[in-house]
Amino acid sequence: MLVLAFGAGTAVAETPGLGKPINEADIAAWNIDVLPDGTGLPPGSGTATQGAAVYSQKCAMCHGENGVNPAAGILPLVGPSKFDRIDTMKTVPYYKYATTLFDVMRRSMPYQMPKTLANDELYALSAYILSLNKIIGENDVMDAKTLPQVKMPNRDNFIIWAPDKI
Repeated sequence: MLVLAFGAGTAVAETPGLGKPINEADIAAWNIDVLPDGTGLPPGSGTATQGAAVYSQKCAMCHGENGVNPAAGILPLVGPSKFDRIDTMKTVPYYKYATTLFDVMRRSMPYQMPKTLANDELYALSAYILSLNKIIGENDVMDAKTLPQVKMPNRDNFIIWAPDKI
């Protein structure tokens, strides 16, 4: 017979002792989501011309000149407006909302130094990439008001499979 006994002298930790307390500033640094209606977009602005300069310095090495012919394993940024093959669904024009482009870049670009682009650079890059795809004009200014108003070419082609779950 095996008997296990725990005596009064056994100490039990109140917490597992993992991690550290987090403060509001720490949370704010990660709480950067941008919604389709523009909620969460920061102050700033940019044009395609400004974006071209940023792109050549911080993006072209991976995504290729003018968003085409990217490095191996990197997705192109410029694509068709017709989405009849799976590979065409991996380009910016496939996105339902222009704010998705901003959000992806803000969180994960440039690849080697994510979350380092300034807000003005992000708006300028958004303008440049949208302009390359002929979604906006070269002189259009992108900011927290104009970016959510951009009508993406594939916006109306998404189907909500379970509208009652939204």
